[in-house]
Amino acid sequence: MRGAADMITVKIPYVHEDVDRHGNVRIYFWRKGERKVRIRETPGTEAFEKRYRELLAANTAPSPLTEEAPGSKPIAGTWRWLCVCYFKSMTFLTLDPETQATRRGVLERTFQELIHPESSDRFANLPVRLMSAKHVEVLRDRKLKTPNAANDRVKVARYVFNWAMEQKPPLSIGNPAQGVRLIKVASSGWHTWTTEEVAKYEQRHPVGTKARLALALFMFTGARRSDAVRLGRQHASSGWFKFRQFKNRNRHPVDIEIPILPELQRIIAASPTGDLTYLVTDYGKPFSTAGFGNKMRQWCDEAGLPQCSAHGLRKAGATLAAENGATELQLMAIFGWKTMQEAERYTRAARRKKMAGDAMGLLQGPRSKNENKSRTKVSHR
Repeated sequence: MRGAADMITVKIPYVHEDVDRHGNVRIYFWRKGERKVRIRETPGTEAFEKRYRELLAANTAPSPLTEEAPGSKPIAGTWRWLCVCYFKSMTFLTLDPETQATRRGVLERTFQELIHPESSDRFANLPVRLMSAKHVEVLRDRKLKTPNAANDRVKVARYVFNWAMEQKPPLSIGNPAQGVRLIKVASSGWHTWTTEEVAKYEQRHPVGTKARLALALFMFTGARRSDAVRLGRQHASSGWFKFRQFKNRNRHPVDIEIPILPELQRIIAASPTGDLTYLVTDYGKPFSTAGFGNKMRQWCDEAGLPQCSAHGLRKAGATLAAENGATELQLMAIFGWKTMQEAERYTRAARRKKMAGDAMGLLQGPRSKNENKSRTKVSHR
């Protein structure tokens, strides 16, 4: 991809350039009264010359569903128009900034998708009244190689149509995404750290390093990544941490109050920290959630743990607490879960492990008296 610094400045009639929001240079063919057509071939090549001649000879007047010029106003009643209306709604604006960015990205990437591979019609200008479950399935199936991304398209489309149906008057008469099945993803989620992996990480990152401080904050608070990067001295009082979880803080706030364990206090005291957050970058600034994820990835790789991540530490803490006898309500208090469903996953697994340990001896069955006598005689030889 060429960046803005590599602008070609093509001086050919009807050929124009602009830069997208990622800094990439895009080339278009455009004549007044006709639609803008993207040219993907590289200027100066035979392929570019061939494509340019084709466009000169063609009538590129816009049809109702073809590609729009970047930044143009959406056509009322279309899929892009509905999404833009959703972006301006209080329902969307009261979401967490990270959730907003995720949903917006998922939706915007659908706009330039072709409705049919054989035509130039785009989803951006597909009338909402014509949008069916089949259309949502097309968007889903374009991401089959990445099932989670495919499912995200369906889920976010459901949010948009649910919102549209609640408006007065309704902006949609139904939710075509509601009946579209999600792709089954065979996954147990993030890898849960083992005690051996924690020990290996600690060996590579001793007390006094930011990497070890990060591990301790996760292990001894059960915090999510978005909370760990915000924890600071202002949250500590009388030996307790008190903070509001960042996730869903606007819609379903959860306040956490947990004691600061002596081991965590010892590591904090021995570590370099910032003024408002314990974890800071090399420039003394608080980490962003994504930035810290990248840094944790680096620290894990340095310890030879490519399978481990920050989120896996939260799971490891829940597993350890459950195996040590924590109840569902206790786990909910530590990890901020609002229902027992998540906590029960860990307590069930812990009980299953304990029962298996207690019952394994039963697989051998009762020993006969003669067998025991025979073993006793052999042992005295």
